[in-house]
Amino acid sequence: MDDLRFDGQAVIVTGGCRGIGRGIAQRFGEAGAHVLVCCRSEPESLPEGVAFLAADVREPEQIDSVVDACVQRFGRVDVLVNNAGGSPPADSATASPRFTSGIIALNLIAPIVFAQRANAVMQNQDLGGSIVNIASVSGVRPSPDTLAYGAAKAGLLNATQTMAVEFAPKVRVNAVVVGLVVTEQAHLFYGDDAGIAAVGATVPLGRMADPTDVADVCLFLASPLARYVTGADVLVHGGGERPAYIDAAKGTGRD
Repeated sequence: MDDLRFDGQAVIVTGGCRGIGRGIAQRFGEAGAHVLVCCRSEPESLPEGVAFLAADVREPEQIDSVVDACVQRFGRVDVLVNNAGGSPPADSATASPRFTSGIIALNLIAPIVFAQRANAVMQNQDLGGSIVNIASVSGVRPSPDTLAYGAAKAGLLNATQTMAVEFAPKVRVNAVVVGLVVTEQAHLFYGDDAGIAAVGATVPLGRMADPTDVADVCLFLASPLARYVTGADVLVHGGGERPAYIDAAKGTGRD
């Protein structure tokens, strides 16, 4: 569909060097966009046509460098996908204030600042722009061992709604609430292929997501097809997680 083409448009994907971000960058590139990804270190390879700039999104001046580079190369910023984020596991009762601050800086403060900088450019463009924040189911349910990450993602959902109000009507701001995804690092969390399959079986759709599942929703949200969608939190989690009480009840012989 022509509405899902982004020919001539400029797209920034933070953390676009691997995993979900790489999938998002590749899909926008396939749709004709000029894509600029930023990560702290350059990967061995990137999808064809995707440009790279080293940046730590926790540093506001480096965010400015990415936005400026996009404008200099492509003349505009049409789409920002705030994807960079993550957290190693940490015990909620003992995680240090420094650790907690770092996780919140990466997963909440950085996307807010990036959105501010991109919005400043988009407001001066005839067609405005679109910002897509990559959130997580950790922000809408308990997040054991990733307390700061879950709290930051919950904050990002609120920030999405607030920015959608304040940046309108020129700029639309939406969030994708992502569930379990198979990436290059899935084995660190879910084990081998059998473990990944077992975890996927707990999802109503019967599998964990592929990065392209998330990427396609980002394309929709940034496209004219979503022209009246802003301030939305779109669940991309395959139906979520099967409630534990169902299996527990069946285990006691109940229907």
